[in-house]
Amino acid sequence: MKMRAWLLLPLVLASCGRREAELPADPIERAATCGVIAAAEARRASADVEAKLTLEQQGRILHYALLAGVEGGSFDKTRSAAVVNAMPLLGEKVTQGKWDRLIPRCEAAFPATKTGDVDLPSDPLDAQAGCQDLAAFFTTALRASEADYIDRIRVYDQMRRDLDPKLGATIRARGLTQKQGEAARDKALATIVQRGSPVAVLDACAKRFGAESGG
Repeated sequence: MKMRAWLLLPLVLASCGRREAELPADPIERAATCGVIAAAEARRASADVEAKLTLEQQGRILHYALLAGVEGGSFDKTRSAAVVNAMPLLGEKVTQGKWDRLIPRCEAAFPATKTGDVDLPSDPLDAQAGCQDLAAFFTTALRASEADYIDRIRVYDQMRRDLDPKLGATIRARGLTQKQGEAARDKALATIVQRGSPVAVLDACAKRFGAESGG
């Protein structure tokens, strides 16, 4: 899955525009539009529009792509990648309108983006597979700008490695075939991306499954 390194590019914010943009009916474009709005919010909140976004801000933007990948209780990587690819194409079009009026609509359309405490799934397979695959998605998306977040990304990468033997043992204990295991992982990722912002979830994952956790 190829991710475009667009996340750190500054968006051109414009307050002019004769017509207020609406959230698109198409689910891919809707998620991409809300991701662009999240990026615009982050830029507006910064004193320097050229400043690098924080990891948390990057996570909030990517969360819309992750949530778009959730359909029927399973995660669709193709849909999620389509949202990431659509964001830079929609960026200028969205921000030239009165994009800030769409913030409440994005919150209503994607309630899982609201901040709050993160509870990881109680099922071991859902927690282990969800944490590992979320870390893979997130770190891959930011790999081009890894140097900006190197300490945090190293923690997530290490957590992924630490989970390899644990997850393998869990899958074997349940007697799952390779195909069943892949389906279980897609379900786990769909579950965990709805638990909160990706960075907050990954921090909870690292706390539970990292090298020093003992979990």
